[in-house]
Amino acid sequence: MTGPRVLVVDDEPQIRRALETGLRVAGYAVETAENCEQALAAAAMRPPEAVILDLVLPDGTGTEVCRELRKWSSAAVIVLSVVGDEKEKVAALDAGADDYVTKPVGIDELLARLRAALRRVSPSSEPVLIIGGLEVDLEKQELRVEGKPVHLSPLQFDLLRVLAQNAGKLLTHSMILRQVWGPGYGGESNLLHVHISQLRRRIEPDPARPRYLLTETGAGYRLVDPETRA
Repeated sequence: MTGPRVLVVDDEPQIRRALETGLRVAGYAVETAENCEQALAAAAMRPPEAVILDLVLPDGTGTEVCRELRKWSSAAVIVLSVVGDEKEKVAALDAGADDYVTKPVGIDELLARLRAALRRVSPSSEPVLIIGGLEVDLEKQELRVEGKPVHLSPLQFDLLRVLAQNAGKLLTHSMILRQVWGPGYGGESNLLHVHISQLRRRIEPDPARPRYLLTETGAGYRLVDPETRA
């Protein structure tokens, strides 16, 4: 039985072939494209469950492709970036990408990120989200850490809810600010930093060395299960 369909978009033939081979061996159905136009046409004709998308393409950027996809597709999108693509990487995440990996990337890491992204596009409808030792009860707005109740303010719970509903996904500063505080707070990164620090004091065994709520330098934050971190 063939696994989920994955569209690989990269203008370098060697990278396309390597990714295609690794994904096929792992059981995925794979289609490839080498530019923006081909990628959007392929996605429209045979909608994929996931897209692995290079940021730099001959006729545009991965960010542009992601923005177009998000108008009609809920496919998981993982962007590939090289060192130095920081601003474009954040722009792609803000445009709707689920995650990024830095080139060169090992196939095992990419497959782990892909599995996590595919799980997120089919989220559980359960009212209690479990991430490692954290139990986030969305209905009662309650948190338990290792089975013990932990008090959060309404704002802290709302911040945790957004992170927990996107567990494993890198959320940029502006994405979190817009979802928690509203559309007018897209640039208030210092405000977010203060509340992230407060939340870490509630959920982390050692807030100075966080295991759950990780900082992705220059990009944003990611809530992870320490035991199954991708």
